[in-house]
Amino acid sequence: MNRLVGTRHLVRLALRRDRVVLPIWVVVIALIPAATARLYEQFYPDEASRLSLQAGSAANPSTNLIYGPAFDLTTAGGYTAWKYLTFLGLFLALACIFTVTRHTRQEEDTGRQELLSSTVTGRYAALTAALLVSGLASVATGLLATVSLLVVGLPGAGSVGFGLSLALTGLFFSGVAAIAGQLVEYSRTANGLACAVLGVLFMVRGVGDSAKDISWLSWVSPLGWAVQIRPFAGDHWWVAALLLVATAVVSGTAYWLLPKRDVGMAILRSRPGPAGAAPSLRSPFALAWRLHRGMLTGWFAGFALCGAVFGSLAAGIGDVVGNSAQVQQMFERLGGASKLVDAYLAAIAGIAGMIAALYAVQATLRMRSEEVAVRLEPLLATKVRRLQWAASHLVFAWLGSALLLGVFGAAAGLLHGLRVGGVAHETWTVFGATLAQLPAVWVVAGIALLVFGFAPKAATAGWSAASLSLALALYGPVLNLPQAVLDISPFTHIPKLPSATLTVTPLLWLAGIALVALAAGLTGFRRRDIG
Repeated sequence: MNRLVGTRHLVRLALRRDRVVLPIWVVVIALIPAATARLYEQFYPDEASRLSLQAGSAANPSTNLIYGPAFDLTTAGGYTAWKYLTFLGLFLALACIFTVTRHTRQEEDTGRQELLSSTVTGRYAALTAALLVSGLASVATGLLATVSLLVVGLPGAGSVGFGLSLALTGLFFSGVAAIAGQLVEYSRTANGLACAVLGVLFMVRGVGDSAKDISWLSWVSPLGWAVQIRPFAGDHWWVAALLLVATAVVSGTAYWLLPKRDVGMAILRSRPGPAGAAPSLRSPFALAWRLHRGMLTGWFAGFALCGAVFGSLAAGIGDVVGNSAQVQQMFERLGGASKLVDAYLAAIAGIAGMIAALYAVQATLRMRSEEVAVRLEPLLATKVRRLQWAASHLVFAWLGSALLLGVFGAAAGLLHGLRVGGVAHETWTVFGATLAQLPAVWVVAGIALLVFGFAPKAATAGWSAASLSLALALYGPVLNLPQAVLDISPFTHIPKLPSATLTVTPLLWLAGIALVALAAGLTGFRRRDIG
């Protein structure tokens, strides 16, 4: 039988299942660069401001670590590529990883792949369909980004190079996700493994770009190759061949590994656990810790690393901004301070809070995953009570988010203090500013719990609440949206520390709203049917 038979039908099925999420990923990632390119001349209207930006950014290792080398920031195209190519490639890679895992390993987890394999479906059909869908999304993102950059008047060659870099990054990490799906048994583990590879390659590129004596490290990472295509700064087309070859290698490796295992199994098989559970695992909280610890550990490491990186940038933020009054005003609107460093610290504290809200929603909705997987009902058939079980998960959503904010603030304050002096004072100041975001995070977590308690089938709406809050707080001040619209986000009401005066009243109101949502959500969960 043809090993690819049924691929067309599986592609149609995958596109139907992803008909909402995938287009959003594509459109958002592709259109952000064009929006930035249109604002470049407004932010940097003269040659002096552009040269100041180029000199300051090129000499700052911290900015090279995050954005990559500043090849040419004196043009709108060069600035757009420097500012967004690395990060948008990172987000597109995540989208491709999740897409491939969703249509391969997750299908095996649920047993649907075994049912499909019993029909006229080839052995390679599911993997091929997943790679085709992910590849289509990558190519569509690259094409749309190219067209949007051309529409705003950027040079054609650079626009094509930018879109090509994005598309090839997505294609490569689709292959990485395909390999992860063959190596490990569960979709969460496969996503974690592929994301770990992405994180390591991102850091390898960052270290190579920020340290001149080991700059060769950036050529070890495919993310570095995407940057070295140099859109709008020379257009080194030959580097694209490296990404094409690497994509072919990782995808071919996934196809080579696939027939070496059975459906539902993995190359690296999980070891069987002990016949009897240890005393430390005989409680709902112990089970919840087992389920959340990997995710919490990954988030903890990410927050610590990001806090250290962004904290080290604070003292040199003037070099990154240059002498553009418009960009300084943008930071002031985000951070609520006239001093650029204080505005920057307030801005990163707010961003940390918004990202911590995403973790809180993810940890809260883990309860829905356990319910849908029919692992909750057997637990409730024992002496475990509903609220006891829910509380064991909510501890990680609420206190875990506090832990993440704490480590971010401590790392950012420590690195900032080491650069400017006064380590103890700066650490405590930034730590407090970051932890002040906690009531807003809890409001978002409470909304997710509220939806889970009363409308479990719409539980994913919790992500919408978090995304809306993040978008309004992050882009609303820059776009000069009306205050009534900005007030929808709980993060708008947080004092802009460290420069603003600490006002406890809005924090108490937010904490009260979060507690009401918590109580209401638990009440709804206690009264509804399971499943």
